[in-house]
Amino acid sequence: MPDASPRLFRLRPLEKADLQTIASWFQDVHDLALFDRTSRIPLNLQQTEQIWEDALCTSRDSGKAWFIIESEGGEALGMIGLEAISNINRDAVIPVFVDKSVRRHGVAVRAIALILDFAFQQLGLNRITSYYRLDNHSSRDLISRVGCQIEGTLRQAWFADGQFHDMVVVGMLQQDWAEQRKKLAQELSPDTVVSFGSPDWSWPPRIGDDA
Repeated sequence: MPDASPRLFRLRPLEKADLQTIASWFQDVHDLALFDRTSRIPLNLQQTEQIWEDALCTSRDSGKAWFIIESEGGEALGMIGLEAISNINRDAVIPVFVDKSVRRHGVAVRAIALILDFAFQQLGLNRITSYYRLDNHSSRDLISRVGCQIEGTLRQAWFADGQFHDMVVVGMLQQDWAEQRKKLAQELSPDTVVSFGSPDWSWPPRIGDDA
């Protein structure tokens, strides 16, 4: 009889020990050029530590909040964060990266939904912004699934693979998420769950929760 229990993943704060895994992910030049508009050169561990120093800052005013996506067994399989958090404008930028082994398996969409809940319900933000390269169809499909709206295109703003690519800008308002959240919660099956370690903070939401 097949195991009917869900695949469980959790988000936890980024730790310095995770940087070795992050450095290994971005030895793949193609993945690096899709994820980061500003970087093209794979970095060693020391360089990675320098780049991510701000993300590990203990200051409450760092304007960043990064989390590792890990399996139930503790294997790091991706990362997601909030960058440029503004308490004045009440907005932030949301980037996400998942390992090739879990792409197109529903982990990223659930992680983003959980971070959107966190941003709007816990941090009191009003807007989330994200960007992707026009030819990055995986990001396009993911962003569309959670309900972000395309707000514009920056022409030839992203150079990679020997050519200039357009960059798509998308946004999500708190009021948009309130509506989209209900639809997404009905669409996503509970066979894969991403949580903050508590059933009250998990995606898909528990049956009976206000979705």
